[in-house]
Amino acid sequence: MEKIAVFPGSFDPLTRGHESIILRSLPLFDKIIVAVGENSGKKSFFPLDQRIGWLEQVFNNEPRVMIRQYIGLTVDFCRKVNAGYILRGLRTSADFEFERTIGLMNKALNPEVETIFFLSSNEYAAISSSIVREVLNHGGDVSQFVPEGIKIQG
Repeated sequence: MEKIAVFPGSFDPLTRGHESIILRSLPLFDKIIVAVGENSGKKSFFPLDQRIGWLEQVFNNEPRVMIRQYIGLTVDFCRKVNAGYILRGLRTSADFEFERTIGLMNKALNPEVETIFFLSSNEYAAISSSIVREVLNHGGDVSQFVPEGIKIQG
């Protein structure tokens, strides 16, 4: 059976941390579906098509990475694409507590899906999409925080 992981997120914007987690997890899976979801609790900073375009640009040479949009529960999307794993990145202990709660809820909703946590690499642990947006809001240069080739202006 094919090992498929879903890496869900808003990717608003895509960061080097996201990129690192995806690339480092590739040896574990046959396919990684980067699932761009709409968070009902957040208003997006960048349009959905731009976020998907950045992901497609960054991973265009990796055939095992697919970019998909989804709405609804991540575990329902996993069922739809036959994914047995949800991939999540952890930067801090606060991230762990938040992700642990969601992982337990996902397990209750779909016991066939396992959540796998990847620790952020040290050099990317301080980077979050929220911080990148804040730097942009104040006219700062975010090129060191986003994947190479992604041009974002504040």
